[in-house]
Amino acid sequence: MLATRFTLFIAIMAMISSLAYASDPDPLQDFCVAVNDSTAAVFVNGKICKDPKTVTGDEFFFSGLNRPGIITSPVGAKVTPVFVDEMPGLNTLGISLVRIDYEPNGGLNPPHAHPRASEILVVMEGTLYAGFVASNSKDPSIRNKVFARTLYPGDVHVFPRGLIHFQMNVGETKAVAFASLNSQDPGIITLANSLFGSVPPIDPRVLARGFQLDNNVVSDLQSRLWIQN
Repeated sequence: MLATRFTLFIAIMAMISSLAYASDPDPLQDFCVAVNDSTAAVFVNGKICKDPKTVTGDEFFFSGLNRPGIITSPVGAKVTPVFVDEMPGLNTLGISLVRIDYEPNGGLNPPHAHPRASEILVVMEGTLYAGFVASNSKDPSIRNKVFARTLYPGDVHVFPRGLIHFQMNVGETKAVAFASLNSQDPGIITLANSLFGSVPPIDPRVLARGFQLDNNVVSDLQSRLWIQN
């Protein structure tokens, strides 16, 4: 009888253990609305997989990160991504890359977050002030603490997944950095764009009270043209 109970206990624990390790994969889309339609396309990581028999080497190749990005953004920086849209062979591999070019004296990759990836950045040219902000921790000693420093060529900085981070060129010459992210499509939430450039606009009363700003200031910010960097 004891042996039987022990065997049953082991079986139950094995089942519980398997359930504990089972979970949904991290989503690679902002949302996925369920549809009861057998004709709908099936996506894997937000993309439809190509028939392997038709795959060529071109899908695993990207050229051009040796060329400076053309900066047209008012913030003075240009991000050149190599995500799954630029390199289809990245699908399901969980990695991506970007080049960032910064204008002298203040070129900025503005405060933003990647909901699906951590980022590691290496400076190639110039001098950057870079950092991230910790979350609203219960511990007041680290609540919203800024972890930032000045970076020089060859320096490396990491930005944890989902946390707000930024880089600014504090030198008098151009700056260049490369960053790798552990997602084929890390997602980008640029705070100013999302809050003041949303479509349709957020009720100004929400932003005015949330940021402790005058309604006229919010209206002015919402009237501006917020473009992707």
